[in-house]
Amino acid sequence: MARRTVILYTDDFDGTELPEGTRSTTFSLNGVQYSIDLSDDNAAKLEEALKPFIEAGTRVGAPAGVRRSGARAAGSSSRSSSPSGSGRTPEDLAAIREWANANGYSVGDRGRIKGEILDAYDAAH
Repeated sequence: MARRTVILYTDDFDGTELPEGTRSTTFSLNGVQYSIDLSDDNAAKLEEALKPFIEAGTRVGAPAGVRRSGARAAGSSSRSSSPSGSGRTPEDLAAIREWANANGYSVGDRGRIKGEILDAYDAAH
C-alpha cells in the first residue's frame, strides 16, 4: 500500500488555501512577535491597516528592508535537536532568520548568523 502525504497551506485569517511556497508575515506588538500566513490580498490589508500607526510611530531596530519573510521549506521538521555553536536550537535559529529577513537584514537559509543580527534579535525580544 502506498501512502501520499499532502501539505496544504491555508490563510490564517480567512482559511483560504494558499499556494506552496507561501511566505509568512511577521510583526511585533508590545514586545511579542507574531507570525501569520496570509494571501497577498490579506497581507496588503494588514499592511494598509497598520500603515497609519507605522507612520505615526518611531522605528526602532533594523533598517528598512524586506516586507515579508522567506518561504517555508516543504517537509520541514518540527523536531527539537541539540543547540548550535551559538547555544541556540535549530528552531531558535529558524525563528531568528525569519525575524531578521522581516526586519531588513539579509540572512541566508543556511550558515552562520552574524553576531550583530543575534544581538538585534535578542534586544527585540
